[in-house]
Amino acid sequence: MAFISPKIQRSLSFPIAPESASAQAMSSVVSADTRRWCALAVASLVIAGLLSLAVVIGRLPFLSGIITDPLFFKRCLVVHVDLSLVVWFYAFIASLLSMRFSTDSGLWGRITFGISITGVIGMLTGALMRDAQPVLSNYIPMIDHPLFLTGLALFFLGIVGFYLVALARDTTSADGPIPSEAMVGLQTAALAVALALVTWISARTGTPAGLDSATYYEFTIWGAGHALQVANTCAMLAVWLWALHKATGSPVVSKRTANILFGILIAPHFILPLLTMNGTLDSLYHNGATQLMRWGIFPIVMALLILGVRHLWLHRSDKRGVFARALVAGFYASAGLTLLGVVLGACIRSSTTLVPAHYHASLGGVTVAFMTAAFLVAAAIKAKTGLAEKVWKSVKRQLAVFGVGQTVFVLGFAIGGVFGLSRKAYASEQHIRSAGEYVGLITMGLGGLIAVVGGLWFLFLIIREIRNWWSESEPQHTTHT
Repeated sequence: MAFISPKIQRSLSFPIAPESASAQAMSSVVSADTRRWCALAVASLVIAGLLSLAVVIGRLPFLSGIITDPLFFKRCLVVHVDLSLVVWFYAFIASLLSMRFSTDSGLWGRITFGISITGVIGMLTGALMRDAQPVLSNYIPMIDHPLFLTGLALFFLGIVGFYLVALARDTTSADGPIPSEAMVGLQTAALAVALALVTWISARTGTPAGLDSATYYEFTIWGAGHALQVANTCAMLAVWLWALHKATGSPVVSKRTANILFGILIAPHFILPLLTMNGTLDSLYHNGATQLMRWGIFPIVMALLILGVRHLWLHRSDKRGVFARALVAGFYASAGLTLLGVVLGACIRSSTTLVPAHYHASLGGVTVAFMTAAFLVAAAIKAKTGLAEKVWKSVKRQLAVFGVGQTVFVLGFAIGGVFGLSRKAYASEQHIRSAGEYVGLITMGLGGLIAVVGGLWFLFLIIREIRNWWSESEPQHTTHT
């Protein structure tokens, strides 16, 4: 391949409208690291999915009064959020990052994975302790118990350790299953997670002793949480570039342009650890991180969104198979939720449910992008055959259902927020004063249930693929229905 021009290589590796098993297949072998981390990410969603229904029910006005213990829902919420937005996100980024290599990372890779999975077990065990108190801090809600806290620390220790291993390893191939311009985004995401760890350490040293647990966790996590949102955004944008490259057969941007764009995105955030110089209770820390969030992320997101839509417009005449249509559906679902999150974020004026509407839209965009990427990972693992055409048809429908459900869910939160509905209130804590709040909550509940259906459908489809990942021989199947 070294003597073949890049244009010919792209035509061989990234067909425009794959209609056969060979067209969908990835040319590179996927390492055991990819399988392990992806399996952990999906397993976290399985457990989080079992808790999501309880979280939705806790908001419904005609059921919330029956259950008088708000801590029940808060515990469910903490575990659900941490599994679905922490373990799922960063374990899946590890899975994608490991696709740079066709060989396993060895002993150190297995050690870091073991540390992370031990951490997840610790989080779950700590959440079951009778005296564990939930703290609904922003970005990473906590349970104030040593087992949970140790578990969360171990998970991030293993994640950052693996990221550093992956970034330090040399690679001789220009492109693996993930094209180089998309891999730049994943590497930037890994760097942002490491930055979050440094920011958290700096925040801990700058937080005075004697604070109540809610205040302590809120201020120590605030800056690190902003860095983690940068990581989420970088990974989502990387998936956009990967999906559109695969769908059209050509890159949205060059690797050089990707380096520039992702560099602009992350560069301002290196100041985050320095914002604690006057302590975390100083306005410099809180307002500085907020302004970085407000102005430091959306310009690059909007630039790549416009470039992605333009890229699809330029390739509108291409005949697309169901494989490409599924990837395009994933891109539009993710981009639509992201754009909705930007609009709702600009509307926030106080602490109402407009705040969770904003971040559920933004993080929903990341989630649906990762769902799309999970099937690309599954196709890469089945390098000989790819995924069946009927699977891609189901993927397209599943992504649409989840995207619609998440959008309705977010709009319900937004409607409630417009009428002043308070956030972080469950069961008997809720005080519903207007018809608008009722409409918002009912809309939220309906959208949440649709999103749960889409999420469970995703788990059904991806677990069906995962179960054969460690088989010595892959089952042969046709890609035509």
